[in-house]
Amino acid sequence: MELWLYDHTTNNRQSLSVNGDPITIGRDDTCDVVLKAPFVARRHARIFRKGNQLYCENLGRSGTLVANREVNAGKPVRVDFGDEIQIAQFSLIIVSPGRKAGAADDRHELQHQLMAFEQQVHADLLERMNLRVTGHIDKSDATYTEQILHHLTEVIDRGVDRLKKELVTHIVYTHVHRLVIAEVVRQCQGKVQTDYTPGDERQLEPAREQAIQELVTSIVDMMPLLLDSATVGEDLTVAEEAFDELFEQVLPTISRGLRRYIVRRTVSKDLEDIMFGLGPLQDLLEMANVSEIMVVGKDRIYVEKNGVIQPTTRSFFSDEVLLSIIERILAPVGRRVDTSNPLVDARLPDGSRVNAIIPPLTLIGPCLTIRKFSWIPFTIDDLIDRGTIGANVANFLRGSVVGRANLIISGGTGSGKTTLLNTLSAFARPSERIITIEESAELRLPQPHVVGLEGRPANVEGRGAFTIRELVRNALRMRPDRIIVGEVRGAEALDMLQAMNTGHDGSLSTIHANSPADAMKRLETLVLMAVDMPMRAVREQIVTALDIAVQIDRFASGRRRVTRISEVTQIDRETGEILLEDIFTLRHEDQEELRHTGYIPTFAEDMIQRGHLDVEVFL
Repeated sequence: MELWLYDHTTNNRQSLSVNGDPITIGRDDTCDVVLKAPFVARRHARIFRKGNQLYCENLGRSGTLVANREVNAGKPVRVDFGDEIQIAQFSLIIVSPGRKAGAADDRHELQHQLMAFEQQVHADLLERMNLRVTGHIDKSDATYTEQILHHLTEVIDRGVDRLKKELVTHIVYTHVHRLVIAEVVRQCQGKVQTDYTPGDERQLEPAREQAIQELVTSIVDMMPLLLDSATVGEDLTVAEEAFDELFEQVLPTISRGLRRYIVRRTVSKDLEDIMFGLGPLQDLLEMANVSEIMVVGKDRIYVEKNGVIQPTTRSFFSDEVLLSIIERILAPVGRRVDTSNPLVDARLPDGSRVNAIIPPLTLIGPCLTIRKFSWIPFTIDDLIDRGTIGANVANFLRGSVVGRANLIISGGTGSGKTTLLNTLSAFARPSERIITIEESAELRLPQPHVVGLEGRPANVEGRGAFTIRELVRNALRMRPDRIIVGEVRGAEALDMLQAMNTGHDGSLSTIHANSPADAMKRLETLVLMAVDMPMRAVREQIVTALDIAVQIDRFASGRRRVTRISEVTQIDRETGEILLEDIFTLRHEDQEELRHTGYIPTFAEDMIQRGHLDVEVFL
């Protein structure tokens, strides 16, 4: 059996030929596949045949994933060729018979070869132009920029003909894949999301560009796509799955001259991104199906697609280049990161959130996290189509918001709290004055009378900070009908609850918690951060302020679903704790939709009489 073994910490990749059935994997030297790492058990897992199928079994309690599915002890999971088996920092892939590691479809190895070639081109250019590695080139200097692009073209042309055929095919594959994804988005949304043309327009050859566009269009036309704005996520998934097979079909039709042109075009853009843009992050920021980018040192870049974190084959040339890119990201928003200020949060002009942290606070080099601000609008119908919420539950929440119930959404990081908050906030009446308060502005509401407030951190001198709590207090003086706090995470929880208790019904917010009950406990803790008062009084504030708690979770598959909706009812006379009554619950991920528990909330009758709720939502 042929296995590919990849170590994510060192980026080492090797091919293993292992015989026997079963094949054991672990830290012990007696195992067939030996993985020397502290988080690998002595006998961690085994792969065995059952009929014509392969299965992976976890031999202990240490974590093992097969295609992002958890493998529990005693419950083997089927493994198909190409499925990734994840154990600690290692990935193992079973190679189908007839395939050979290091062939053209070994994207990781070929991408490393491309990176080595581009790094050499970059070094040659720096030497020729006498540039610093970390220097940022000002594109406003047209003469100097033209000189750089001229020399870049010469250096690339000198090296392109020495590239192996497999690497050329890989570069063509990568470029066409990018354009296909961009074309799918364009046809779904009617909006061009990516631009891969070089900065020097003179390098473009119209006839070649037309041939590339015809190639991309033909591939997209062969895909079974719906091409609707509400199905862009599903269409992107289909495109990813179908691309490899379709590319193999059209590859023989791509001439040698066109392949050479694509190589020059791709390498030129990658190097221009390093010098003028954001390097390997440039097109990731432009890809519609990437929602988060995570840089772990110079060698590892991860992305989140469809709720699942995936490694990419991209990397930076050096820590210095990565630091230069971080500086370019932060400079337009007036922030900086250095050894005296090694941790920074910022928001990009498009609304994306950025966190950067560098040594000495990190041990593996500079780290960067970008949560992209999605330009794809989400409505309640989109959430229903994606299975995040059922139609009856959506109607209940819509009626609750219109009826001005106070609501809090709880969930973990990346579970979709802000997306759900934005969707529910859209139900507020257009005639209402809405004040939104966030640390990083993400909410986009359709109502005409919305005042958005955003907190500000302290400057390098430690001055000029405006906290969420100060903004909540100020919002009370702005005659709001509703106050929407993007997330409560500190002492502002007290001010938000007091606002809900003083005539600002219909207020909404989010909080990090694993359940509605945990959300209540966290609110108690946050209120005590603001004021020293008896716990009974704190809980009375919460019970009288909040009406509904909504829990949203992200499952291992990447799917996000509302799992529980509860009413905040009263304080238990015996225990003194806050009581919650479940209205709708989801027991497990495979359950089709949330089910009504039979409990009718105390505010339902009044809202039904006023026409905000329909009694059918409980049937």
